[in-house]
Amino acid sequence: MAKVEARPFLMYEKGCRQAAEFYASVFPDGKVLTGPDLPGVSFEVGGQRFDAYDGGEYFRFSEAFSIQVRCETQEEVDYYWERLVEGGGEHSQCGWLKDRWGLSWQVVPNAYYRLITDPDPERVRRTMEAMLRMEKLDIAALEAAADGRTA
Repeated sequence: MAKVEARPFLMYEKGCRQAAEFYASVFPDGKVLTGPDLPGVSFEVGGQRFDAYDGGEYFRFSEAFSIQVRCETQEEVDYYWERLVEGGGEHSQCGWLKDRWGLSWQVVPNAYYRLITDPDPERVRRTMEAMLRMEKLDIAALEAAADGRTA
């Protein structure tokens, strides 16, 4: 059997090429690739390739699909949190945001996953409660909450 390649295909209302160029500017490894064999564009961010197409007024993104950006430091969280909403996007709760095209992103520090997989259920509970009160995730505040202290 031939190798099968699976990749996300994003259907924009309009502006897929502009979105791809924007994402390539935000991510250090981002790049716009040659378009697939259809009117659209391919791009790569974070080592993941995406194909995109302008589908017209009937296509809108929803939170049912999001791209997760895993970050090591608070500086990275801050950078992606602000860059991805540039030009008309909007922040949401729990590390989620929408870019100006309506595509949902989750900007999540790796520390969050370490904390919610802690063997102590009380640390997990406190971490989750803190995260649910945040918009942009704050590593120091999540760690403080897990420890039962304030940041």
